[in-house]
Amino acid sequence: MKKLHLIFLTAIISGFSIFINKFGVSFGNPYVFTFLKNSAVFVFLFSLILLFNEFKHFKKLKKQDWMKLITIGLVGGSIPFLLFFKGLSLTTSAKGAFIHKTMFLYVVVFAYFFLKEKFNWKIIVASGALILGNLLFLKLSWEPFNLGDLMILGATLFWAAENTLSKHTLKNVPSKIVAFSRMFFGSIFILMFLVATGNFADLLVLTREQLMWSIIPSVLLGLYVLTWYTGLKDVPVTLASSILLLGSPITTLLNVMHAGITLSLSQVTGIVFLVLGVVTFMYSVDTIKIPTLDKTKFII
Repeated sequence: MKKLHLIFLTAIISGFSIFINKFGVSFGNPYVFTFLKNSAVFVFLFSLILLFNEFKHFKKLKKQDWMKLITIGLVGGSIPFLLFFKGLSLTTSAKGAFIHKTMFLYVVVFAYFFLKEKFNWKIIVASGALILGNLLFLKLSWEPFNLGDLMILGATLFWAAENTLSKHTLKNVPSKIVAFSRMFFGSIFILMFLVATGNFADLLVLTREQLMWSIIPSVLLGLYVLTWYTGLKDVPVTLASSILLLGSPITTLLNVMHAGITLSLSQVTGIVFLVLGVVTFMYSVDTIKIPTLDKTKFII
């Protein structure tokens, strides 16, 4: 399947990104941290659009396309980022990664009703194995959700809706334009939030350390949106969001290595399920068919 490797690369980037972002948000205001990253990414994407002479595509956009892009910026590039990084400052990166990867479950519902995407039993088995593996590996069944976890869950629901809308928008809008619009309009909404809530002042007193910690997450986020939207153009969103589950064990393993934790029997069992899930994915990706969608009809 075309560009499927980009989705796998997105999952790897996601695994490292959530682990590193946990350190970034601990150095200051998570809302300001989010704005810095998103702003840097839309500047990066705009530079790519100019470099590859794709600015002409903006002139071809219709009013309906602009409405979709602005909506993508709101429900994908602003509200969930504010929820996610605030939530990440209140919980662990491993739990944050797991909750984020449950996005597949919500995408399945959205894509079925709005995009008419179909999926086979292998994808369901693989995703179930990965979710169960993560539950055992992280021992999340014994840990109640806190406010941070609930905020990340809310962000995940927003992203599931945005990814479904983005998949439809990509039918007639180039991937770089969709990615840029998500980050550009999202940054505008976040800036409005900073001003309205009195957080804007923190943007003017950033330390060198805080600025440095925003660089690496910005690079990872830029790579994430670039690979994700380019791959999503040719890959069903149900399958793509399933593959993102592979990022969660990467984050967890990074946490294990960082903390020097000894794995328990349940965690080893979780690893077995994770491996089974990955193997099942490998044997299922060629059986997914991409549906033919109407380029204009979509309920936002």
